[in-house]
Amino acid sequence: MSKGRGIFQPNIEAFLSNFDKNLDGNIGAFQQEAYDEGYPIISQDVAMFLNMILKIKKPKAILEVGCAIGFSASFFAGVACQVTTIERYGHMANLARKNFEARGISHKIRLIEEDAKTALPKLVADEERFDFIFLDCAKGQYVNLLLHALELLEGGGILCGDDILQDATIAKPREEIIKRQRTIHKNMQQFLDDVMANPDLQSIILPIGDGLLFSIKGGICSE
Repeated sequence: MSKGRGIFQPNIEAFLSNFDKNLDGNIGAFQQEAYDEGYPIISQDVAMFLNMILKIKKPKAILEVGCAIGFSASFFAGVACQVTTIERYGHMANLARKNFEARGISHKIRLIEEDAKTALPKLVADEERFDFIFLDCAKGQYVNLLLHALELLEGGGILCGDDILQDATIAKPREEIIKRQRTIHKNMQQFLDDVMANPDLQSIILPIGDGLLFSIKGGICSE
């Protein structure tokens, strides 16, 4: 699994990678282990950016959609009072639980082993609210999860979506996309269109990792 960018020319990629580094301490060691083993976790530059944003925002409740082995949830648990993370694949959920237990943070993380398409409506029905939401699940599903994510997001809260440039293929015309990837391509384009057109959001696409969507609900960060 790449731990850097993939959307720049090689010389710019090499230059910028000189400034990337892992997070500090035990979470940085976990990060490197995940890279070495090829697990799908956030890239170094996205981790660095989120680390700064979360220190500024100081969220009380974080929702992550797409837990994988639990790296991001473990990272988030270091800055938030409570983290809720959703993972539909049992083998990944089991790995995440082991990683939470090994780091002594299980009490700070609620892991929901369920498809996000059914889990998010339940959270909405329970009137739960989060001040930071991170989408990092199946990319073709972002568009289907957006409405519920916005219902769950507090005013002034932050919504982030990772890997939204799809290895830079998002800018290609449909006919140049591999057929089996065309639905994902279409859905991601629709997701970005919906987010950028939403009057309740202030949004920007950042060229870090494989593209990071950064949106603030209501346009301002609240404490």
